[in-house]
Amino acid sequence: MNKLLSLLLVLQLGGCATARTLDAAKPGAPVVYSGMRLDLYALDGGCCAKDRFGAEAPSYPGIDLPASALLDTLLLPLSVLTVLGVGFQATGGL
Repeated sequence: MNKLLSLLLVLQLGGCATARTLDAAKPGAPVVYSGMRLDLYALDGGCCAKDRFGAEAPSYPGIDLPASALLDTLLLPLSVLTVLGVGFQATGGL
């Protein structure tokens, strides 16, 4: 059972709309709840997700929607700070 859950999680993250939109970094693209908005746009029959969000919509947006909503909610504080223009110049390593 754990192997099946792990496999589903890996497959979900590979096509997750939130991960796709955060990686896109398109100027002017939505930031707050971006993955969920991309899924809803695809479910509504939106034609140009790449132009609007900077990322392609997942193949199965209805399946991706709950996971994107959860991940977008977890990342909400960071996305709000990004919209407000607060940036962090973090460095790390040894």
